[in-house]
Amino acid sequence: MSLLPVKDALERLLQGAVACEPETVPLAEAAGRILAEDVRALRTQPPFDAAAMDGYAVRAQDVETVPVTLQIIGEAPAGRRFNGQIGRSQAVRIFTGAPVPEGADTIVIQENARKLGQDTVEVLETVAAGRHIRRKGLDFVTGDLLLEKGRELDAGALSLVASANHPRLDVVKRPLLAIIATGDELLPPGSELGPDQIVASNAFGVAAIATSVGARVLDLGIVPDSRPAIAARIRQALDHDADVVVMLGGASVGDHDLTHEALVSEGMVLDFWKIAMRPGKPLMFGRRGRTRFLGLPGNPVASLVCSHLFLKPLLSRLAGRPFEPDLRQAVLGKPMAANGRRQDFVRAVLREGHDGPVATPFEVQDSSMLRTFAEANALIIRDPFAPAAPAGAPCTVLKLR
Repeated sequence: MSLLPVKDALERLLQGAVACEPETVPLAEAAGRILAEDVRALRTQPPFDAAAMDGYAVRAQDVETVPVTLQIIGEAPAGRRFNGQIGRSQAVRIFTGAPVPEGADTIVIQENARKLGQDTVEVLETVAAGRHIRRKGLDFVTGDLLLEKGRELDAGALSLVASANHPRLDVVKRPLLAIIATGDELLPPGSELGPDQIVASNAFGVAAIATSVGARVLDLGIVPDSRPAIAARIRQALDHDADVVVMLGGASVGDHDLTHEALVSEGMVLDFWKIAMRPGKPLMFGRRGRTRFLGLPGNPVASLVCSHLFLKPLLSRLAGRPFEPDLRQAVLGKPMAANGRRQDFVRAVLREGHDGPVATPFEVQDSSMLRTFAEANALIIRDPFAPAAPAGAPCTVLKLR
């Protein structure tokens, strides 16, 4: 099989991927979720003309000349209206949020008034009609479209729909990602390692990338290099209705590959398994029904780079989230040698220079080196057969964080 360009691989990976089905969740559990349906107001806000400040509800014509003394005929705290009517030279003590009494058309704020006794107040400054009153429906009225389908429910959106009296919302179900690590040499962090064993680290980074776009993660642990064992773990992922199954390691199709055989035995139809990229050439993709499978390289950096390039946009689409890679223009902070036939994704540090962003690649780019990946905040993207480039040459970078 010839090497597939990155762009073509991503198109095939995303083909037919649509948002998961909707589910209804309580408002308290909706933060960060994606709306599956438009949201309309179930009430009018405010539901009445309301005081915007603490003070006195009066008739504007009674305070055209000041100072003037008015009779206090009642009180209107928030949540309990004054049921009478304000007449000539009368006032009602009112508090923020309370309904404006009938007959009043303005609010004298308490800083501009002085109470003379139990039942009288002296108004010290004039105030125009309509001042400090929030009119009924100022924010929205019943039936107004408040939020459109596809909106992420952030703090403002949640507060808005709560004020519109929605106790629950229809949101896109979060896609489920099942992660399976393969390899006899792998043990979980904290283990006593034998002389030929290493710590399994890839799953933690892949899971972090998945949750950053709203996916749920089911870590199915480490499976030994055995075709029946791998097949059983794949069945376990399918039994959990995983939307995406990621296999860490075993993406190469070679003499010691067992993943390919196990997948085929479980009904998976493979689409491709060689990408023209570095790091990450052995990337495997297939499907069984609606479940998508990604075989990621065992090398840690290659696994994480492929997750940013392929898994992140796939899970975003399944979660109903718009996704665009954070591509930026910069200049090289160091010279780079000519590139080979694969598209290269080079770990780099992106900083703001005197004349704009500068991307400085790390000297060593071995795909096993997690330390440089953790220190990098960008990947310099180099096209196949790109010529040698001096420091200061323009480049395109993918911002990671």
